[in-house]
Order: sequence, then C-alpha cells, then structure tokens
Amino acid sequence: MKKAVLIVVVLALLAVGGWVGWQRLYPAPQQASVFYGNIDVRQVSLAFEGSGRVAQVRVEEGDRVKAGQPLAVLDTRTLQLQAEQAQAQLQVQEENLRRLQNGARPAEIAQAQSRLAAAQADAQRAQRDLQRLQTIVRSSAGAVSVQDVDRARSAARVAEATVRERRDALALLREGTRSEEIDGARAQVQAARAQLALLQHQIAQGELQAPVDAVVRSRLLEPGDMASASRPVLALALTSPKWARIYVDEPLLGKVHPGQNATLMVDGPSGARTSLQGRVGYISSVAEFTPKTVQSESLRTSLVYEVHVQVDDPDDHLRLGQPVTVRLQP
Repeated sequence: MKKAVLIVVVLALLAVGGWVGWQRLYPAPQQASVFYGNIDVRQVSLAFEGSGRVAQVRVEEGDRVKAGQPLAVLDTRTLQLQAEQAQAQLQVQEENLRRLQNGARPAEIAQAQSRLAAAQADAQRAQRDLQRLQTIVRSSAGAVSVQDVDRARSAARVAEATVRERRDALALLREGTRSEEIDGARAQVQAARAQLALLQHQIAQGELQAPVDAVVRSRLLEPGDMASASRPVLALALTSPKWARIYVDEPLLGKVHPGQNATLMVDGPSGARTSLQGRVGYISSVAEFTPKTVQSESLRTSLVYEVHVQVDDPDDHLRLGQPVTVRLQP
C-alpha cells in the first residue's frame, strides 16, 4: 500500500515537472488585449471672413466635398461696385503719374514761348510810351499831366512783371516736373492699387471653399441669413485621419506601446462585423477617471489612460461616435 502511494506521488511530481518544463520550452502564445471605445474624427467649422447675407449654400448634409470646392456664397454686389469705383480711381491716378513723367509737350512749350514774346512786346511798347511822355514833359511843361506819366510808369512796371512771369513759366516747362511730385503721384497710384486689391480679396472671401476632403456634417445657416466671422455656415467632418479612443487601466498599460498593431471591429448590416486594421498612436501620460461611456462596469471607478488607435478606413465605414471593439496584438 505504501509503495503504491509513493509511486502515485512520484508520478504526480514528474507530471508537474514535465508540464512546467514544457511551458518554459514552448510557452503558450499571448492573447490579444481587448478594449472598447468610440470612433473620433476631427471637425471643422467653416465661417466667412467678413459679414454679409448668405446668397447660396451649395451642399447638403452628408455630401462629400473635395478640397477647394465652393460650398457657400455671400452677396458681394456692394463690394463689386466699390471695386469698380476703385478701378476708375486707379486709372485716374495712373494717367496723372504718366502726365507728370512725360513732362510738357512741345506744343505747350511753343505756346509758352509765344506768350513770353507777346509780353515782351507789351513791355517794350509800355516802355516807349513812358519815355515819350517823359520827353514831352521835359520839352514843354504842362502839355502832359503828372497823372499820365504815373500811369505810363505803372503800365511799364506791370508789363515787366508779366514778362518775368512768362519767362519763369517757360523755364518750368522746360525743366519738367519735380521728382517730389512724381514720387507723390506714384504713391497715390500704389495706394489706389492696394485699395482695389483689398476689395478684390474681400470679394474672393465671399466664396466659402472646403479646406480639405471632408463630409458635410451639418448646415448651420441658410440663404438669406446674415453671416459673420463668429457664425459658422457649415460643419465638416474630416475623412482622414480617424482613430478609436479607448481607455487602458494601469495594470495593462505595459502591454500597450506606440506603433502597436491593432484590429478594430464594428457591427455591420445583418449582424455582420467589419474588421479594420490600425495602430496605436497617442498614449496619455496622465491618468484620469474612467468616462461613463466605457462599457465595462468593473472599470467605472478606476484610473485609466487614454489611448488613440489610428485606423485605416479607405471605404469610410466608420462614423463619429460609433462604438468599436479594439483588439491590440501582443
């Protein structure tokens, strides 16, 4: 009897030792860690840079849009009229600058020369009249009054002043426009161009375009509404990137690392499940209380770490907030 018991004990010890040795030589494959979370995507709220009345909204909720596609348009008729006025003012400033740069025309110089010659002739005649009266006064006293001589002297002075004025005007025409005047006219042209460019930019901002490929999530304004920079017109959901937000409790945190492969499973039609591939991206460095959306009640009061699992979704199966099962590969 004792021998039988001893034999059984020895056999049991040999079995345990063999099992331990087998596990060390051929360890069992680690099981993948399973977590539950929700799909998250980036969203963009689009608003016009300026204010105005919405003229058109060209997309509906759920529409797919491409980068650069026009989505909504403001009424910019007032800005277009202002741009036309600025264009006319620019043309006036450019013509003024061109006139100053070209200087006086030959016909204008010839005209100034003729006016100078006429003034000189008038001055010579006035001077001769004055000399004649002065001669008469010296030869026969009383034949000419003092008032006549004074008038003749004044006329001669006026004629000389006119000659100097005409001569200076001719010199200015020949000299051309001063550089300061040309610089001032050039600055006015630049200011007019800047004003026109500003209005054209504001007109272009009246068309709201999609910044990236996305899906229209909601229409927030309709044609006829007043838009402003603080009132978004559309909300877009970006089609890429997408990720699953999961929460990992501290004992399992050592099994999660950036770049780790993952399989995401979502419920499909008729109970079928769709599997997508992903990889671990962001891992929070700060613990937080488990959100209420985590479905495991045993973790509701635990401190966990937020983890983002980036997912490849070329066929756009995933939707914002959709529940998902994430299986992290060991």
